[in-house]
Amino acid sequence: MNNLLKKVLASAMLLGSLFAVPAVHAAPVQDLKGTNVVLVHGAFADGSSWNKVIPLLEARGLHVVAVQNPLSSLADDAAATQRAIEQQNGPVVLVGHSWGGVVITQAGNDDKVKALVYVAAFAPDNNTSINDMLKGKPAPAWASQLQKDSGNYLTLSTDAVIHQFAQDLPVPQARLIAATQGPWAASATDDKVSTAAWHSKPSWFVIADKDHMIDPHLQAAMAAQIGATVTHVNSSHVAMVSQPNAVAAAIIAAATKVH
Repeated sequence: MNNLLKKVLASAMLLGSLFAVPAVHAAPVQDLKGTNVVLVHGAFADGSSWNKVIPLLEARGLHVVAVQNPLSSLADDAAATQRAIEQQNGPVVLVGHSWGGVVITQAGNDDKVKALVYVAAFAPDNNTSINDMLKGKPAPAWASQLQKDSGNYLTLSTDAVIHQFAQDLPVPQARLIAATQGPWAASATDDKVSTAAWHSKPSWFVIADKDHMIDPHLQAAMAAQIGATVTHVNSSHVAMVSQPNAVAAAIIAAATKVH
């Protein structure tokens, strides 16, 4: 190899090293295997409420179970949730939507539960019911569209689901929610939490800023009262359906803290 060729190759190598783009390495995603998430649905719903969130949680290694609550009373729903908690090996992040917030406030006293996540949910205090929390407040628009059967169970009209419960979903999807809703015992609104788990467990709260079912201002007040880490989402009451990524992120944040 003559000297000229050597000089050309040396120059090329020098230029290559000057203009080389350093490799960017993304921070490794923490595998949350060994931590469990128990999801508790609200009134007028069932465990399928969480269908869009579950795969996002499982992708992070979390073991996920969605409770099928009977919606017959706080005692019955808390018992169903406690059975699900009992079946888990390792720490549990307990998540509740809407009425499910009352349920996790009661059932979350289990020693396995290490964190609570409220999603557009009620978070009552000791010896407090939903009716206690809403006393003196004006009735929401959807209340006039409740339908009560002979067993004193409540369902929402299809119109209320489309325009008040899930107004940010495509109408066919909202109609499906209406058609598959779980009737909720009217008496449950008077059931009182005995000991509120948020007094002893760290909490997260996803506030649905366009919620027509539970006033977002009330959600913010509850989140402040329990000292929760707050996430705001621009969604209807069914944030886990319309904004699953944001809801999953809040649950993952809680799981990361207790893992």
